[in-house]
Amino acid sequence: MLPLARRLEALLFISPRPVPPDRLAQACDCTAADVAAALDALRAEFSPERHGIELRQVAGGYTLAVADDCADDVRRFTGAERPDDLTPALLETLAVVAYLEPVTRAEIADVRGVSSEYALGALEERGLVEQVGRADTPGSPVLYGTGERFLKLFGLGSRDDLPPLEEFALGADEVDEIRARLHANAERRAQ
Repeated sequence: MLPLARRLEALLFISPRPVPPDRLAQACDCTAADVAAALDALRAEFSPERHGIELRQVAGGYTLAVADDCADDVRRFTGAERPDDLTPALLETLAVVAYLEPVTRAEIADVRGVSSEYALGALEERGLVEQVGRADTPGSPVLYGTGERFLKLFGLGSRDDLPPLEEFALGADEVDEIRARLHANAERRAQ
């Protein structure tokens, strides 16, 4: 039988999205501990210093991804989107959705101070934002959230990996204003 690390490498290579460890264990008929050890071996094998791809934990699973120092070459070759291809308005809207999700269009507009209809549509087309339900408020507005593609594009394992707002170069007044808007929206949603 082939070594488990080789089998996992093949599965991750053909998978279009991150694969959770329990799914890898099921596919290879082995234990979670076996998968963890084999993934550690793969991570060491695919170190960015030695290869153009690396093993990453993203969106609750594992994937083989282009090493950061090779990313520009791959983007040029494929014409692939990258975070800095997004306009400031799209990035701002995406940040509001990421930090507040699930969030309505009106709540996004309230935080941004402008309509976000175009930005939401553009982010939905790119698969970075998706409709995740409806609010339990009059009119049942659509709730938006980020999807797996958002996590992959920004290299996040989950939303918990988002940096806290305090890490951004904002003044205390700006942080307080953002927090006040976030809390006001949360209170409105709870009513």
